[in-house]
Amino acid sequence: MSGFRKNGACKHAPYVLALFLVVAPAWAVQPDEMLADPALEARARTISHDIRCPVCQGETIDDSNAPIARDLRIIIRERLVAGDSDAAVVDYIVARYGEGVLFNPPAKGVNLFLWLAGPALLLAGIAVAVAAGRRRHAPEVVLSAEEEARVKEILKE
Repeated sequence: MSGFRKNGACKHAPYVLALFLVVAPAWAVQPDEMLADPALEARARTISHDIRCPVCQGETIDDSNAPIARDLRIIIRERLVAGDSDAAVVDYIVARYGEGVLFNPPAKGVNLFLWLAGPALLLAGIAVAVAAGRRRHAPEVVLSAEEEARVKEILKE
């Protein structure tokens, strides 16, 4: 128990905490991929932030360690160095890998259906819930004097 104080606290806790604070997340972009021009590198990062890794699906190509993600990062930087606009670079990637690599595909064509499906299903669910709620309320029944007397008689038994 040499690492613990009398109150049970670890005397190394501040160092361990500092280690966790200093350690930055491991980005997949390698130093040899980065461009010397900070403006072009910033544009490359902006573009690659919106490109999904074809292998990982849930990660951007900047976050992915997959070889295809590295290839895409290099292609983006090569196209920027060649003088392409950001839109031209994205079009180049989409032409080769399809719109599935975009985190936010444009709302047109088949994608329009996908963009509208979520809100449409939400509205349909609300309509079903409202309809079911209305059906649950039983209509108010008014008993005749004769029926009321019969109910009171049954309840007495």
